[in-house]
Amino acid sequence: QGQPVESGGGSVQAGGSLRLSCATSVSTVCKYDLSWHRQAPGKEREFVSGIESTGITRYAEAVKGRFTMTRDDAKMTVDLIMTGLQPEDTAMYYCKRVRLATVYCGAGASHWGQGTQVTVSS
Repeated sequence: QGQPVESGGGSVQAGGSLRLSCATSVSTVCKYDLSWHRQAPGKEREFVSGIESTGITRYAEAVKGRFTMTRDDAKMTVDLIMTGLQPEDTAMYYCKRVRLATVYCGAGASHWGQGTQVTVSS
């Protein structure tokens, strides 16, 4: 399996919107948790949103109501639709793929993408 690949970052003004996409390179026979994380300069990487293999979607409190994560199994992508962006959303955004351990697919494994930069100006 290849590494996740993010796209769609850019620069917007406060209040604007962006849509990030992650090509996940998942196998159709395995189970995965997929998530978005972000890291601002000088800060630790933090969870933004995730979709579990069960389909349950979770969001960090800071983005609830503004960000929406979707999954397209046919395209093997997960998107992060970001609205109402604020300067504090400025960060490198990373896609994470966690393959769950199963009898068929073997041990679990996690992989990070290289990230895509989001910059929000006031």
